[in-house]
Amino acid sequence: METVVKKSTFSLAKWFDFQGNKTNLKNEVIGGFTTFATMAYMVAVVPGMLSKGGLPFDTALTITVLMTVLTTVAMGIYTNRPFVLGPGLGSVAIFSFTLLGNDVPLSIASGIVFISGVLFMLVSFLGVRDFIVRIIPHSVKVSVGVGIGLFIALLGFKQAGVIIADPKKNVLIFGDLAATNTLVAMLGFFLVLFFVARKIQGGIIIAILLTTLISLPLGITSIPDSFFSMPGSIDSMFLQLDVMGALSPAYLPFLLAFFIPDFFSTLGTLLGVGSQAGYLDKDGNLPGIEKNFHVDSCATTFGALFSCPVLTTYVESSAGVEAGGRTGFTAIVTAGCFALTLFLAPLAGMIPTAATAPVLMYIGISMMGSMKKVNYDDITEYLPAFVCVAMSIFSFNAGNGIAAAMLVYAFLKLATGRYKEDHWSVYVIAASMIYYFYIVASH
Repeated sequence: METVVKKSTFSLAKWFDFQGNKTNLKNEVIGGFTTFATMAYMVAVVPGMLSKGGLPFDTALTITVLMTVLTTVAMGIYTNRPFVLGPGLGSVAIFSFTLLGNDVPLSIASGIVFISGVLFMLVSFLGVRDFIVRIIPHSVKVSVGVGIGLFIALLGFKQAGVIIADPKKNVLIFGDLAATNTLVAMLGFFLVLFFVARKIQGGIIIAILLTTLISLPLGITSIPDSFFSMPGSIDSMFLQLDVMGALSPAYLPFLLAFFIPDFFSTLGTLLGVGSQAGYLDKDGNLPGIEKNFHVDSCATTFGALFSCPVLTTYVESSAGVEAGGRTGFTAIVTAGCFALTLFLAPLAGMIPTAATAPVLMYIGISMMGSMKKVNYDDITEYLPAFVCVAMSIFSFNAGNGIAAAMLVYAFLKLATGRYKEDHWSVYVIAASMIYYFYIVASH
């Protein structure tokens, strides 16, 4: 038996090139568990958000975990990098609250994600990544993530009961801050801040679990009859796809809201985590980055077949790298951990909104850091950025924010005579946004 173990370990080490990547099986396993610990909150948060859009929780959980496992394994084997994929919270928020929440059919919402994935695939496989980087205005690609981040944060504050709508004054106001659910949610928020500030691995999931435990004696949630169950059926979400309907110009802002953050956050995550792992060459480039883009783009397209929001590379992959993971086996270990959660729907379901809302609040607010990249000395750059963020929040619609930002950006470049600074396609997109607002106004 000892001989068999050594042979298996040797084969594994050779397949993933442990020696060439200066790692070993122990480091890879620890790295995989560490990444899972930092990402595990997703199992509670994503299905919960999708269920708010009217999708069955058990089915949403199955789809979330299944897509995470399959695409992460693909990333690990195809690229031999420790990058883990999962549904991006920004895309989940738009998919569930903006699209499904406004009576857009599931088939249309999935169709928009599918088109976004196909567009990403074309960019990835045709090698025009640098072209896309050039034609999307810098201020827009920075502010899109921030606008979506504040959109996510507002969702968290609303779910926590901290912020509510006052129908009499038609404004947002504080809710009942003395309500038990709200107090527990705020406690959860400070627990998240504490663990993150202390840089404790898996701090977010620890905060969720502690908040859930506190919620039990207060009657906010209850212990399920069974901790385990078979995965929910995916029939109601499989192949719900209307690509032709999703091609309507009315959905263009949402296509951009899916594509732009996915593309640029993936690029940033790959380079950031790649630098941490020591993958970058002397010019700061990541060798083999095309393979990573291939998997990421195909993941979004494939996931859309199961009505899954945009799948993207998670920055939490850095936790596994920090723990010593250096190869695709780290990603596979993480995927294996997620696979086990397929049978924990009752446990995931008992986690109350008071425990997941703080995560949305924290993650959304933390996304504001990108605004430091905006050039505040140039009105043609900073004003569109603020318009994007403001309109995303004020209209509770990230698509509106992008549409308004593109219009303002193009107008300012034309007004200042600096229209040659951008590719002509920027003005075509801006013109299409006029049609988008016409459709919005006509409704």
